[in-house]
Amino acid sequence: MGEKKNTGSHKSKIGGQALIEGVMMKGAFKGAMACRLPDGSIDVETWDLNQTGKKSWYKKTPVVRGIYSFIFSMIDGYKCLMKSAEKQMTEEEIEQEQEENSKFEKFLEEHFTEKTVEMIMMIGMILGVIFAMALFLFLPKWLVGLIKPLTANRLLQSFSEGVIKIIVFIAYMALTGMMKDIRRTYEYHGAEHKTIACFEAGLPLTVENVRKQIRLHPRCGTSFIFLTLFISILVMCLVPFTIPWQRFLCSLCLFPITVGCSFECIQFAGRSDGLFAKIISFPGLQLQRITTKEPDASQIEIAIAALTPCIPENIEDDKW
Repeated sequence: MGEKKNTGSHKSKIGGQALIEGVMMKGAFKGAMACRLPDGSIDVETWDLNQTGKKSWYKKTPVVRGIYSFIFSMIDGYKCLMKSAEKQMTEEEIEQEQEENSKFEKFLEEHFTEKTVEMIMMIGMILGVIFAMALFLFLPKWLVGLIKPLTANRLLQSFSEGVIKIIVFIAYMALTGMMKDIRRTYEYHGAEHKTIACFEAGLPLTVENVRKQIRLHPRCGTSFIFLTLFISILVMCLVPFTIPWQRFLCSLCLFPITVGCSFECIQFAGRSDGLFAKIISFPGLQLQRITTKEPDASQIEIAIAALTPCIPENIEDDKW
């Protein structure tokens, strides 16, 4: 079987995610993740996405399909991220961890029941979610609530909350990007974008061709998050409450709708070259200058290895 190629420029459906020393990609029918192992070799895993045949209503209904895609993208992304972390462990580290886990499991068995352990783990997950919600949803509303003139007008209040959300998000991305491991992840993020851009341009997937591409892409998760933050401003303008905790509860209830609308916008931006698409893409593209970095040749090789299995035999299956 010959190499699958894109012989002309087109807007691809393939999307991906940076992992720990790796990249995950999803195409029309297949998903793949490629990781650089500690010994320098490339490990590639592929799986079927089962997207053939008639789509379910929740996969093709506007807004609803965005909510569905967001949930399962988070789940799949987390699984691949954890798996990529495991692949970075040497045999000695695996043996040491297994030994430590055995000691820890023995301690838990001696001091806690199985239900208690499950409860502790569940509490830990819940606390993580609460922290995220407090940082990005409640904190902006609480801060704006302290400034009474801003709460006199719900449009001004919503705008002020949105500005703080965006500032918190940018600061979080910039600060974490200073960490060595996160910066490498941002480099793999850049490799993912540049490889997809190379494929969309109809060029052979080589390191040199990929290196020449721009690392910013309109369908990036960074752009999706910005659109979600921006649309949340518009949505919260419709909420009549001014008390922070009431607005917080409303934002939680309206979050799925916000995500669904953001999904439709990011999909439109990804397949269109029109003026409106460029306008809604611009802020997210600029934020990607923080969340993507220029990759080296070895990182580009990983992105190519992840993308290649996701290219369908019939290139028309990958076009919008």
